[in-house]
Amino acid sequence: MKAIVLKDLIKPGSNQKAELFYEEVPTPKPGKGEILVRLRTAALNRRDIFIRYGMYPGIQVPSIPGSDGAGVIAEIGEGVEGFEAGNEVVINPSMDWGENPAFPNPTFSVLGVPIDGTYSQYIKIPAENVFHKPDYLTWEEAAALPLAGLTAYRAVVTKGNVKEGDTVIVPGIGGGVATFALQIAAAKGANVYVTSSSEEKIAKAIELGAAGGVNYRSENWVKELKKISGGGDLLIDSIGGDTFNDLINLAKPGGRIVSFGATLGTVNNLVMPRVFFKQLHIMGSTMGTPQEFGEMLALYEKNKIQPVVDQVFPLEQVNEAHLQMEQGSQFGKIVLTIPE
Repeated sequence: MKAIVLKDLIKPGSNQKAELFYEEVPTPKPGKGEILVRLRTAALNRRDIFIRYGMYPGIQVPSIPGSDGAGVIAEIGEGVEGFEAGNEVVINPSMDWGENPAFPNPTFSVLGVPIDGTYSQYIKIPAENVFHKPDYLTWEEAAALPLAGLTAYRAVVTKGNVKEGDTVIVPGIGGGVATFALQIAAAKGANVYVTSSSEEKIAKAIELGAAGGVNYRSENWVKELKKISGGGDLLIDSIGGDTFNDLINLAKPGGRIVSFGATLGTVNNLVMPRVFFKQLHIMGSTMGTPQEFGEMLALYEKNKIQPVVDQVFPLEQVNEAHLQMEQGSQFGKIVLTIPE
């Protein structure tokens, strides 16, 4: 089969990026409890970029990147029930979560390095990670949804306990998880406000159901956002850094802040009295359980929500797709089509 292969380990902090190779590799065979999926589409995540720079734990080479994928079942391993060849499916990239819904097993990992991922024509995957594709989704939309949709669902619904009428603040709109967080919160009846450095992205967010937004390049953006939103009951953060302190200021008393990322790094000068006098709830979240993945798919299907796809590239142009992601100009997900 054709696949994209990562072959080099890069020292973190070296500012070097591993090459990706498009080549022939052996087609896997499903074992007991496994399913072989003929992939139609895959999608990019920021994680894929971090891996190429060596900035992710547990990298092994050679391996096939890619966490998101959708396709058709080609072969079923021994003992698998509920599926048959030809079923259209989507893959849950949360591997071996375990029995405790509060946190994953020590053996938990994310599909795609070190476990061979979705940048390939075929993938062998445990049956518990395979879900029927909602019929209304296109192949591109189905591949866009898994990792970012699951992360957003756990952050907004499970951890954030979003309720109808809540005010939800999502900074940095445009990325995959932030966009899904907006869709999920809006579907739950919340009033969602966003931030971005792009007026165009704010306008797109309003088209998707946001109640409003502000440009964080404005000197007084925190005051502007507090004025139009009244403050947040729930704030979904992937940015960290100084922005986290801004979210503490924006949070209402008793508010919830859920963090799933820190693109700006360490939170400095955190004034703890602002946390405890406001009685804030600050929670960490990452990925999610198989049950949450199923609930996320059901929410999208019930409300016929269309995942936002920014651009589509053929698999062999994965380097161009990664460059597009690194530039950070996209709104929604970047998707790869897999060759026949």
